[in-house]
Amino acid sequence: MENNYRFFYNGECKYLPCHKTPDEGRFNCLFCYCPLYSMGERCGGNFKYSGAKKIKDCEDCHLPHLPEYYDVIMKKLTEPPGSAAI
Repeated sequence: MENNYRFFYNGECKYLPCHKTPDEGRFNCLFCYCPLYSMGERCGGNFKYSGAKKIKDCEDCHLPHLPEYYDVIMKKLTEPPGSAAI
């Protein structure tokens, strides 16, 4: 997939891959920092809380890193607060 407004791959990033994904050839770096992170439990991603301070751990979430989820993320960002998860 070529770089465009829905997909961007930064092969020179020193942190790549920051997550394991099913297909690293389709790893999307567009949402390097997940825009849904601050939604807490309403983000809809595959996360868990870890440690005594219950820090949100998104290591197993692929939502922002697979190109087919672009529309899902954009829709989620426009939902009013308190809407159902993805």
